[in-house]
Amino acid sequence: MQIYEIIFIPVSKFCCTFAFSEQSPVMPSTLYINPLTFPVYVMTKPVGPLCNMDCAYCYYLEKSVLYQKRKAFKMTDELLERFIESYIHCQTTPFILFTWHGGESLLRGIDFYRKAIKLQQQYGRGRQISNAIQTNGILLNDEWCRFFKDNNFLVGISIDGPEALHNCYRKDCGGRGTFARVMKGIELLHKHQVDFNTLSVVHNLNVRYPLEVYRFFKSIGSQYMQLTPIVERTGSRSDGLELLTAADQPADSEITPWSVDPVAYGQFYITMFNEWVKHDVGRYYVQLFDATLACFVGELPGVCIYAKTCGHALAMEHNGDVFACDHFVYPEYLRGNIHNQSLVEITLSNAQIAFGNAKFNSLPSQCLRCPFLRLCNGECPKNRFLKTNDGEPGLNYLCAGLQRYFKHVLPYMEFMAEELQNERPPANIMQSKLVKS
Repeated sequence: MQIYEIIFIPVSKFCCTFAFSEQSPVMPSTLYINPLTFPVYVMTKPVGPLCNMDCAYCYYLEKSVLYQKRKAFKMTDELLERFIESYIHCQTTPFILFTWHGGESLLRGIDFYRKAIKLQQQYGRGRQISNAIQTNGILLNDEWCRFFKDNNFLVGISIDGPEALHNCYRKDCGGRGTFARVMKGIELLHKHQVDFNTLSVVHNLNVRYPLEVYRFFKSIGSQYMQLTPIVERTGSRSDGLELLTAADQPADSEITPWSVDPVAYGQFYITMFNEWVKHDVGRYYVQLFDATLACFVGELPGVCIYAKTCGHALAMEHNGDVFACDHFVYPEYLRGNIHNQSLVEITLSNAQIAFGNAKFNSLPSQCLRCPFLRLCNGECPKNRFLKTNDGEPGLNYLCAGLQRYFKHVLPYMEFMAEELQNERPPANIMQSKLVKS
């Protein structure tokens, strides 16, 4: 299971949020004039969908059927250089983030990333460049961890909670649980003082144990937690591909057994929030809580699924194919290839602009009337396959749970938002009557 973001700036950590200037830096050549006024984000797949695990719920392993040469999932050094040069030149801020995903990104080997660092230094021309990498943790060793520490990588570790909850779906290719090996990787990250986030799938089993999951992540030293609900459907596609369906595919598609129940998902976050708001504001950061607070104070939520529009976060395959989004890697969402087009051209294409704007423009009237619209903006388009009370298509599968969560956290978020607006820490809520009553 891939995650939307690997890094986020928690609003609740600060008295004000950080914002980068929208003024583009002076480019080294007129060949790279950039008409964009926003940063472009590309999730890069150096080995495509290749992985050393076989998670039952993974939607990315199946992407191998999109390419005939399935054993050739390996980004070349030539493409790496082309991408790094293009990616740096299309950015509009002095801060640039590279994100390396999979499959299992470490399968490309450490020398590939050493070369990436050198190319970033070569083409960066003094700009501030950071790297984030997603891994299941199994291949981590001392050499990898020293490299990450020396080069200031942020590591995203995929782990779903305590051993029983993790092992039920996250198995290796031999059907064995992977928890012990992932924990060994986390121990190595601690040993070498490597910054890491935990990225977790909320599925039909761990959704029942919110406190156990939350306390477990605290116990392993995860200060930043990203928990993504799994909502996947199966069904036949009109093009004959045997893939989990995209959001606009047949209505007869069925929910997978591991997908999370919407109401249980809402209660999962409510229970976790109740503990967090009493003890951990300003100490531990949960992505949804920070995204909600950001929306309350009028800032961008820091994660695409809760933003009003999308389309600025693309996914690039091992061969340079660029897709509209990591969750829309389907033939109909292929936007181009960086061998033939620049990332600016791809991002500004009519198809991609329409894709991004459709996130809000396609919302049903029930959503437009919802008091929580500004907090979720319809969540991810891939999950909008239910019908509203009026029979209108486009209601998000998670709507019932999200509404329960937003209604519950409303007074607490209002308090923390007021603290932020008065340049006081949101952590003051832990001493408020709201929490102590």
